[in-house]
Amino acid sequence: MRWKRAWIGGLLATVVFAGSVGACSSGDQGGSDGRGPLTLVASADPTGYTRGVVAEWNRTHPAEKVTLLQFPWAADEARAQMASSLRSGSDRFDVLDLDVAWTGEFAAAGWLAPLDADRFPIKEFLPPVVETATLDGQLYAVPYITNAGMLYYRKDILDRAGESPPRTWAELERLAKTVAPEYGLQGYAGQFLPYEGLTVNATEAVQSAGGSFLSGDGTRVTVDPEKTRKALAFLADGVRDGWIPREALTYKEEESRKAFQDGRLLFLRNWAYVYPLASGEDSKVAGKFDVAPLPGLNESAVGVLGGSNLAINANSPHKASAADLLAYLTSEKVQRRMLTEGGLAPVRADIYEDPSLVSRFPYLPTLRDSVLAAQPRPKSPQYEQVSSAIQAVVHDTLAQRETPEDAVERLTRELNAIVDGG
Repeated sequence: MRWKRAWIGGLLATVVFAGSVGACSSGDQGGSDGRGPLTLVASADPTGYTRGVVAEWNRTHPAEKVTLLQFPWAADEARAQMASSLRSGSDRFDVLDLDVAWTGEFAAAGWLAPLDADRFPIKEFLPPVVETATLDGQLYAVPYITNAGMLYYRKDILDRAGESPPRTWAELERLAKTVAPEYGLQGYAGQFLPYEGLTVNATEAVQSAGGSFLSGDGTRVTVDPEKTRKALAFLADGVRDGWIPREALTYKEEESRKAFQDGRLLFLRNWAYVYPLASGEDSKVAGKFDVAPLPGLNESAVGVLGGSNLAINANSPHKASAADLLAYLTSEKVQRRMLTEGGLAPVRADIYEDPSLVSRFPYLPTLRDSVLAAQPRPKSPQYEQVSSAIQAVVHDTLAQRETPEDAVERLTRELNAIVDGG
């Protein structure tokens, strides 16, 4: 998901583009030399970091100025608007800031221009992020922001209670049931509204129980009945027993962040962007919290790789300029600025080992380990349908409208129908 998001629609349009995009390709780029002004489309950025980076590019590239369009906060809405434009063959958007889960689908639809991997510093990126930008061995995007969920917890409260952050679901449940109410707090929340964030939370739970929804290439349903039941029961029982507040069924990233930042939660699952915001002057938990790896069934969780990739619209007339913009946005200078100004997780590996940055952002080692342990979501051409099915089934289960056992049967049936119908 961009930092938080994670997510996808009809494949009716086919766009033909010959060749890969390099740094200075010309002639066949749709304009006289493939250069000119650009439109970058991205989701909303609460830190304002993106606007500053674009402004710097515009100062040094007066003939290739970037217009930044920011879509709604909710990933599903942003994806729908991008897909609608691309499906029509429009060249309105030159550069697309895509959730990592969208890249494979958009590439399969013919909406993205293939890229020359040698043009970009791929070898300097954290290894798992590169896989999210490829399809059938071809690079279609450049990793821009990475992410993996972390467990935010009230360190001051756990210290007072003589407790350590939980490593397993059983420990999380015990602390959420006992310590949280003792200190007037709710126990645990993630992103449980039926949108892409719920797909991520559910996938993390299933993976952490040793299961999966689909094979890595998205061609087979791999739901293990018992492992999936355990994962869904963990979350559903939390809502039933009250240590997951029912209000959390309406939470996306921002609602859950505000609940934690306002001092209402003992534990929160969220992305790295929360750390600097929860450390701000207006935060009631500034200096009182820390992060740890997400707990799993028997050990640390197997998270979902989040973040975003930068891609070029196959119909853009200014692909040479667009490729240069991708290189700029993934440069070491901008990647460092992404962390220091935006609180976002860079894709460059060396940034996580810089002592000065680790001192300033102490969560970096935990984030790096979480990213390296995370798994990407399947690159399914039917991803939108797959995600929608997961959201609907899991939300019904959390809302106590369906038992975990029945949910497993329904989910298996619906996923098989989607994969077989694709």
